[in-house]
Amino acid sequence: MDMLSVDALPGLVPGVAAMSLADDAAGLIDQLRELERLKSACAAAQARATVAFKRLQVAEHEAAGVPCVRRGKDVAAQVALARRESPRNGSRLVGMADALVREMPRTMAALAAGELNEWRATLMVRETACLTREHRQLLDAELAGRLGELSDRALVAEARKVAYRLDPYSFVERARKVEADRCVSLRPAPDCMTRLSALLPVVDGVAAFAALTQAADAARAAGDERGRGQVMADTLVERVTGRSGGTVEVEIQLIMSDQTLFGGMGGSMGDGDGDTANEAALIVGHGPVPAPFARQMVRDLPSDARTWIRRLYADPDSGRLISMESTARLFPVGLRRFLVARDQLCRTPWCGAPIRHADHVVPHHLGGATSANNGQGLCEACNQIKTMPGWRARPGPEGAGDTVTTVTPTGHPYQSRPSGPPGVRHRRRWPAVDFYPPPPGGSPLEQRLSRIFAAA
Repeated sequence: MDMLSVDALPGLVPGVAAMSLADDAAGLIDQLRELERLKSACAAAQARATVAFKRLQVAEHEAAGVPCVRRGKDVAAQVALARRESPRNGSRLVGMADALVREMPRTMAALAAGELNEWRATLMVRETACLTREHRQLLDAELAGRLGELSDRALVAEARKVAYRLDPYSFVERARKVEADRCVSLRPAPDCMTRLSALLPVVDGVAAFAALTQAADAARAAGDERGRGQVMADTLVERVTGRSGGTVEVEIQLIMSDQTLFGGMGGSMGDGDGDTANEAALIVGHGPVPAPFARQMVRDLPSDARTWIRRLYADPDSGRLISMESTARLFPVGLRRFLVARDQLCRTPWCGAPIRHADHVVPHHLGGATSANNGQGLCEACNQIKTMPGWRARPGPEGAGDTVTTVTPTGHPYQSRPSGPPGVRHRRRWPAVDFYPPPPGGSPLEQRLSRIFAAA
């Protein structure tokens, strides 16, 4: 078979997507198997292209006089954009490509032949990361003939056994060092739930789980009607937040339009358009939540709860948050909060990380204003990558609140938009829905807001 040229690749995509399907079950299974082999072969080709791209970028940085420690730092970001992945996944893909092409030829060959999928190749790279190049090649050769037979867990187990036999000291040292990676993360879950996770040393994790289990068993034995998992979850929240003692204050930023807030109350404040009355609200750090759920959160606040109200103004036609101006070099606290509320997540396409930095789209030293029209929320890694040679960005004609176009050193443009604030108007209308009956006259906070809006 002749080798494909780069120019031929775009034409393959529509052909594969529109290929005719077999008429019988056996034929369809054969097609699925061959398509899976094709995916693996494409992953192998991407790995080769990634290593070649990295080599070229490092050489260009060296020629441009970029310090050694910064050469190739933006390779993962460019690979991530090209593959529509987050920068974090881009780093993983570059590391995997390097290991496969340079140190694990047999695993690479199995991937190219379709005997191994990309995820299992990733597991091989991950489980051998603590080994020297020589030991990695020995492990690669030892498992080469079995890669196509092993499940995910079996492959990990075999790789760990061989790695420990080849270099027990490095294997144990790696286990010791990863304790520095302990962390806590929060991810949205379906149905207005969230998933709180902790990466802990095994002893600490087992001890924490055992303590929650004991608390649940004790509560159940005392006649608690909650399920075991419910008791464990409630105990975790009580012990972390101190909620049972009432001594800990936690700020939860809930963003919603006035029509969404009052849509379930009835009366003059609740007679707004049905589309905005049912527009999802936003909890910063979590994501959208249904309007009835957000209204109930407001009503459930104790009468003595400390609350802060910050008004954000949106364009009545487009729904875009209206810009705020400042002459300061750094973004002031209020404007930074505005950017977080508007952008919600890092503005780099496909990143999705929490916002850590308020960034000038056009740098301040190049005349960029400290304003919402020239401001965007970025994670720390993306803000650092943006300073690498050849990267440039510009806001759209209507400002960064509408679009930001980022151009990589290779000249490829990528455009991002904010998710959009709550209360954006749509043409289709629905009647206001509220699954929770409001108290007569509204909650104390709703009454307070009613007075504020009436006076505005």
